[in-house]
Amino acid sequence: MAKEPMLKFISVERDMPEKRDPAERRADFDEIYAEYAQRKAQEQSSRCSQCGVPFCQSHCPLHNNIPDWLRMTASGRLREAYEISQATNTFPEICGRICPQDRLCEGNCVIEQSGHGTVTIGSVEKYITDTAWEKGWVLPISPAVERSESVGIIGAGPGGLAAADVLRRQGVQVTVYDRYDRAGGLLTYGIPGFKLEKDIVMKRIDQLRDGGVEFVLNCNVGEDLSFDAIRGKHDAVLIATGVYESRDLKSPGSGSEGIVRAIDYLTASNRKSFGDEVPEFDSGELNAEGKRVVVIGGGDTAMDCVRTAIRQGAESVKCLYRRDRENMPGSLREVTNAEEEGVQFVWLSGPKGFDSNGDEVTAVIVQKMHLGAPDASGRQSPEVIPDADYIEEADLVIKALGFSPEDLPTLWGVPELEVTRWGTVKADFQTHATNLDGVYACGDIQRGASLVVWAIRDGREAAAAMLEYITAATSVAAE
Repeated sequence: MAKEPMLKFISVERDMPEKRDPAERRADFDEIYAEYAQRKAQEQSSRCSQCGVPFCQSHCPLHNNIPDWLRMTASGRLREAYEISQATNTFPEICGRICPQDRLCEGNCVIEQSGHGTVTIGSVEKYITDTAWEKGWVLPISPAVERSESVGIIGAGPGGLAAADVLRRQGVQVTVYDRYDRAGGLLTYGIPGFKLEKDIVMKRIDQLRDGGVEFVLNCNVGEDLSFDAIRGKHDAVLIATGVYESRDLKSPGSGSEGIVRAIDYLTASNRKSFGDEVPEFDSGELNAEGKRVVVIGGGDTAMDCVRTAIRQGAESVKCLYRRDRENMPGSLREVTNAEEEGVQFVWLSGPKGFDSNGDEVTAVIVQKMHLGAPDASGRQSPEVIPDADYIEEADLVIKALGFSPEDLPTLWGVPELEVTRWGTVKADFQTHATNLDGVYACGDIQRGASLVVWAIRDGREAAAAMLEYITAATSVAAE
């Protein structure tokens, strides 16, 4: 490399890692992007303009020091690049794979705005951390001093795991409780392998376990163990359960067999990838093979569903979304990937009802829409076009309409736990403290359904506040 390795965006074009052919990737659940070679990672990193005010960093929820680790990568100093990357991000290899960079860092890259094509930040981040794992630079968690205080974390998703990592590195005794048989939450059971290989998640969980984090799995708080018991056992508690209550349809015929929740469908598919026995999949209930599939929704979960159905061998896969392409909430990069793989998007459409042959769904009654006046959020509201309904035949309908929080005060028998009018746990957005002493909340259960990167940020912030809380409490007790 030249002495000054940066500012190459005029002479070097943007170049993403090569994608596998759609016909090939439809046949498996492997990742669709190839890995950068070191030369290519250095070349693409050298396109960074080293902005005085880096918008990529300010638009990253974790405020990752992106220009710094791009410069280290461009200079061939990969270990330093990794150290800078992991200093602000607990799971950079995960964010490099699943963050919607087109809406966050890359979408706000200065050279993108000037017409030169954004720096491939996500792909470089993934390359840096994959190299760190390969070279042994990802060191075991080894606290300098063990502390006697303990923290209980309810939920083993990205927010809870990020908090566990921060606290354990400070020597705090950490126990994570989760309802599932594997840790990871949606990282494990919600996101398909072609976006996030499961061995990537399991490596981080093993690192936490080997570093002294205790996992209590298959544990339903409120049933197997009371919330009060967890509070009594620990010096502080973090609620990081995520939101798992699927929003439903109230259209006529929506109770027919063959109309399923996205979370159930994706969990069944991911369990099969682990080699688990999944009766609902084997019976065909949660398997798209040979079926005409209709997915309802336009977010990232809907994209996961349509691309999973393609890989399961569906006869056809269509996605209904009530707004147009420009107004959908999901990643446009994911839409492009889905279209390449054979998914058909039906914009400005939604379900009016469902036909069935007794118990099983046979078709979706689709109503066409157009965009009207903006609503309170500023987005144009979809309005039904009269007499434009049509029938879309379907054997499997997947509802990907988003998620709402469960009623934790009732489920856990703690009516004093304050929640918002949306049902999320009410907590301070800086300290993440709830109204209960020593109880904190982070991630989707606090902010509503959001991105993994926001959950990681929340978990790290909550851990810092909890560390301050238990340190103060210990100091008072010692006086």
